[in-house]
Amino acid sequence: MEPQKTRMLKIIKILSGEYSRAKTALIFKTPIEMLVSTILSAQCTDKMVNKVTEKLFKKYRNVNDYAKANARVFEQEIRSTGFYRNKTKSVISMAKMILSDFKGKVPDIMENLIKLPGVARKTANVVLNNAFNKQEGIAVDTHVIRLSQRLGLSKFDKPEKIEQDLMALVPRIYWGKITYYLVDHGRAVCKAPRPLCPECVISRYCPSRNHFIKKFYNK
Repeated sequence: MEPQKTRMLKIIKILSGEYSRAKTALIFKTPIEMLVSTILSAQCTDKMVNKVTEKLFKKYRNVNDYAKANARVFEQEIRSTGFYRNKTKSVISMAKMILSDFKGKVPDIMENLIKLPGVARKTANVVLNNAFNKQEGIAVDTHVIRLSQRLGLSKFDKPEKIEQDLMALVPRIYWGKITYYLVDHGRAVCKAPRPLCPECVISRYCPSRNHFIKKFYNK
């Protein structure tokens, strides 16, 4: 059997060519905008988040604006992103902590980012990669979980465990990109619940291919 790291490099090479423009779909200009967008994106589409933040970012221009936000007003402004009460608490509390503990600047290291309310490793990885061009880990969302399991890159369900497995296989230079390669491929081809295996450019490296071909395409 081909070594995992060798197979991973071949997968990366193909996906990097197929999705050369892969990047976050969230629209932002500053680290605080990236952080707010990522918090709002939980259980919500990037498209909806961008629609909400288009107006939001015109009103709230810096950390201080979010810290002073009226909770009830803010809830209605982000209502369409879902879980708006919890997200409002996270954003306002996060902004207050940035002012009190980090001199008003969004932290640019994992250790400090995950101290903020509403910020776990996935959010921190997204912010570090996109706002600061730093790779301290790999952001794991539902697409990354699904593809990691189907491709035999991880046997775990928990994002933290999957991240550790991917970090061991993926060269650090690709830590920021691999998330978006897998997300784009998951949306376009390796869909849930029915992957488009006949159209998959990395099917030769997928241990789940025969199972899905038999299940969905052998009639």
